[in-house]
Amino acid sequence: MSTDKVTPNGKSPYRTRRAVFAMTALISAFVALAIEPVARKHLSGSNEIDLGVVRLRLAYNSGVAFSLGDRLPSAIIIALTALVTVGIAVYAWRSIPQSRWVAVIGFALIVAGAASNVVDRALDERVTDYFHTGWWPTFNLADTYLTCGFILVVVSLLFESTRGSEPEIQRPQFE
Repeated sequence: MSTDKVTPNGKSPYRTRRAVFAMTALISAFVALAIEPVARKHLSGSNEIDLGVVRLRLAYNSGVAFSLGDRLPSAIIIALTALVTVGIAVYAWRSIPQSRWVAVIGFALIVAGAASNVVDRALDERVTDYFHTGWWPTFNLADTYLTCGFILVVVSLLFESTRGSEPEIQRPQFE
């Protein structure tokens, strides 16, 4: 006797959520990491591309968010951000079976953004940034993933709190 719900195709929705989480995180991280060398190549020197609301301008961040900790040894920053990234990934992996789809995508984007920045920093001890607004510090696609992912998780939590906190009761199925 099993209490797991099963979709019409015979798969557990929990596995589906985890698969979507993993694929979204992997594809998003791959895209962010693939853009980094392109940005370095085309925006090096004083090259800048004006896209209206945002300009593409090359910058490097040896610290974490808003260049905080930029004087710390890069090995410390890499180790700490990697540790935080792994912690978030483990928490997400364990919580997504019971999470709303919005949170699943949000967690995937957070993990992709954090992992992309860790890998980028590990390659040359700094993160490559290229989106510049003029009113906000320069950032990259991975930072956008982090922000959007955080917003999606918060929205999911807000919907959860308005729905009520009663857990869903799963009754055993007798065959």
